[in-house]
Amino acid sequence: MRQIHRLSHRVRAFDRRHPLVWDVLVSGFLLAVAVNDMQGGWRNITENPDAPTWLLTILTLGFTVPLLWRRTYPVTVLLAMLPLAVVNAWTGTDLQASLTLLVATFNIALHTGLRTLLWSYALTLGPIVVDALRHPEVQGADQSIVPQATRLAMVAIVGVSYRTRQEYLASLVERARQLEVERDQQARLATAAERTRIAREMHDIIGHNLSVITSLADGGSYAAAKNPERAAQALTAIGTTSRQALGELRRLLDVLRTDPSETEPPGAAPLGLEPLESSAPSGVEMAPQPSLTDLDHLIEGVRSAGLPVRTTIHGYATALPPGRQLTVYRVIQEALTNTLKHGGPDATSTVSVSYGDGGAVTATVTDTGRGGTSRSNGAGGRGLTGMRERTALYGGTLESGPLPDHGWRVHLQLPEETPQ
Repeated sequence: MRQIHRLSHRVRAFDRRHPLVWDVLVSGFLLAVAVNDMQGGWRNITENPDAPTWLLTILTLGFTVPLLWRRTYPVTVLLAMLPLAVVNAWTGTDLQASLTLLVATFNIALHTGLRTLLWSYALTLGPIVVDALRHPEVQGADQSIVPQATRLAMVAIVGVSYRTRQEYLASLVERARQLEVERDQQARLATAAERTRIAREMHDIIGHNLSVITSLADGGSYAAAKNPERAAQALTAIGTTSRQALGELRRLLDVLRTDPSETEPPGAAPLGLEPLESSAPSGVEMAPQPSLTDLDHLIEGVRSAGLPVRTTIHGYATALPPGRQLTVYRVIQEALTNTLKHGGPDATSTVSVSYGDGGAVTATVTDTGRGGTSRSNGAGGRGLTGMRERTALYGGTLESGPLPDHGWRVHLQLPEETPQ
């Protein structure tokens, strides 16, 4: 059954690409059948076996050749065939090629409205009535009209049903396209919102660094005359802090970039909690940005919310720049928040953080809760989008997905910091 459906789909696709080929094949096949009937088969049912050959030829061509345009001009084709159908009925020739009126009626039902179909159906009944009144001795008028009228009506109903199905499928395809557009728009909006949020946090960090630089510069100028060694230390600290601020400023500009060709990857539906959303009209945060020194406080809060968390820390984060600390903190925060939301009542979590040289960090958050697509396809949050945007600032990698048995894993890796 699947192979038949696949073959039917391929035939329809070929017909859409090359409609003339299909029209020629159908019309040619019906013409070949009509010519074969004209060679002698028509005499078995005709009431006028002495009909001239020229009449048979005209009727045969008139009932088949116009079908080449049956889809583009269905009404015109039917109107061209009706006079021939009247001649066929009046002379008693009764060529079986006249059955192609059913094909024309089907295409009218398929490509036109109901009103056009109704008056086309009424006109098509004309040759049937002429044949019944002209030759009533064959079966009687009622026995000749009713079956043919019913057959014509059935063909029209099939055409309407097929057209309704096509319109329904077209509406589903259009709806799916609209949903894809809306999904992409929502992803872009979520990305823009996360970039704005990250930029706000980076702005606070840069502002703090500049305040430190200002204080060190003031202290260094004061100590220059009395204690040159302290002034040199201040200048060294100014250089270190300014390089950090310059690096954060560059990343801030990267966050604020606008690239129309940039799109979210499929399935990047965000998840997690928006911990920085505020009801303040300006959206400005009043608290300082968190760092890894606040990680213990975060984990204690998660534990008090009912999620057992086990932590493993390797190395120290003292030399880690504030921006990197904030990135690691936010990723761990989002991962634990998602476990609280989607892990279930019996879930547990493990947080492992390893600090390397040059600002390299590896953080892994796993849990034993329910896995599946609900975490990556959840509606309303922006967690995964935020994780990716923050990780990309420092050229890192972020992996998020279900574990083989059950549970979820978020793995963050930040490379060594590039010297400024």
